[in-house]
Amino acid sequence: MYEVTVTSPEATMALGQQLAPNLQPRDVILLDGDLGAGKTTFTKGLAAGLGITRNVKSPTFTIIREYQGGRIPLYHMDVYRLEEGGGDELGLDEYFNGDGVNVVEWSKFIADELPEDYLRIVFKRDDEAGENQRTLRFEPRGAHFEKLVKQLEDGTNE
Repeated sequence: MYEVTVTSPEATMALGQQLAPNLQPRDVILLDGDLGAGKTTFTKGLAAGLGITRNVKSPTFTIIREYQGGRIPLYHMDVYRLEEGGGDELGLDEYFNGDGVNVVEWSKFIADELPEDYLRIVFKRDDEAGENQRTLRFEPRGAHFEKLVKQLEDGTNE
């Protein structure tokens, strides 16, 4: 596990951008935390780090947004609206076993659909410390993601 505190949206984006070069097709990144905690901002950084130039928007109402044009595709999912179920009907396996990086916001609503290995990032607002201060806790599951988190912690890319 690795924790880092950021104090601006730009720093949140920079973390996503720093992680992106080490991502591979079929990687699953789970982003969990309160509304407005920085999940989509982090995803914007990931997209930039993958070379995607399209504007990244929250997929709250569309559930899944697909971004092409970078090193590998980015599949950005907001499954908050699946609180009552229905994740099994989205064909998530096709995304998780596909050609791109999968970013899933509100992953608890599709816990049964998740692959065995993933990187979970928990976003916690620290409003008392400052309006934009957030703590991000990286929780890797599987050797590949443990390596990614170690590279992030060390500030290295391979």
